[in-house]
Amino acid sequence: MIWFVVAALGVLPALFSRRLAAAAWPHQHPRAALALWLSVGVSAGVGAISLGLIAAVAPLAAAFPHGMHALTHQLLDGQGLTGLGPLHVAALTWSAGLLAWLLWHTGRVTARTLAERRRQRTLIDLLAVHSADHDAYVLPDDAPVAYCVSGRVVLSRGTIDLLTEQELAAVLAHERAHARGRHDLLRLPFVAISLAFPRLKPAREAVEALLEMLADDHARRPHGDRVLAGAIVQMISPAASPGLGFADGVVVQRVERLLTGLGKSSRLIPLAAYTASVLLTSGPVAVAVAPILCSARMLDCEGQRTIVVVGYPPPHSPRPALSQFRTIS
Repeated sequence: MIWFVVAALGVLPALFSRRLAAAAWPHQHPRAALALWLSVGVSAGVGAISLGLIAAVAPLAAAFPHGMHALTHQLLDGQGLTGLGPLHVAALTWSAGLLAWLLWHTGRVTARTLAERRRQRTLIDLLAVHSADHDAYVLPDDAPVAYCVSGRVVLSRGTIDLLTEQELAAVLAHERAHARGRHDLLRLPFVAISLAFPRLKPAREAVEALLEMLADDHARRPHGDRVLAGAIVQMISPAASPGLGFADGVVVQRVERLLTGLGKSSRLIPLAAYTASVLLTSGPVAVAVAPILCSARMLDCEGQRTIVVVGYPPPHSPRPALSQFRTIS
């Protein structure tokens, strides 16, 4: 029962993802909030899969790790799902199906992302010119563009002409922070989750906003809040990008955050977020790892097991010496 409760507690925080996405404190502590989001995603996925496995192997053993060990032995010995009822088979199917569903979408998103990267690198190689002054690749486009792909920072000629020297330096620092932090990899699992479960789309949107704010923090420290905010406003203004304006809510949040300041916040908030991240992840991960450790321990015990064969002498015979006993390993 305790295994089921631990796995269920791992799934529970995902049910409150909308509240976490709407909270204000993550804007002040984006790094801690990202750690919490990652732990929520890991614990929910591992916990949901573990719930089905725990229910499936319940008839095979009192403890979940022993039940998984028994089920593995049955499958390897060709005994199939002996001992499992219809509900247990349904629970096992749930876990296998959920795992396959998540892996499918993760593989699909990864393949699509890699293909898009290759396309972008090809375009950069063909059209862009490396600028030693900015340490970036410059595209011959009048529209303001700035992004990074595969560690390369890409600008358009329109961005260089539009921004002041200080604003351009802030934009470059922002994009380099994305490249150094491999924010594309942090975004990847949440894109897959939002495709697998559309109701979790707020989690993806929240993570994307936090990644932008985290990059903003790297840029604003050396260049200033107002300089970076001015660059963002210039890049998305109707004059620079007709029809866009302030349509993106994340951009509005970023600019307001920079102009109003981060303010004072308790240092206990990030500490609490990191502690919650560890606690959320540790339970479901322990449930997932326990069967592996149990199987390894049982195999080790079977390899070292020794059977002692003791012979009982007939009546009135002398007591046998210790050397007469034989062990079979």
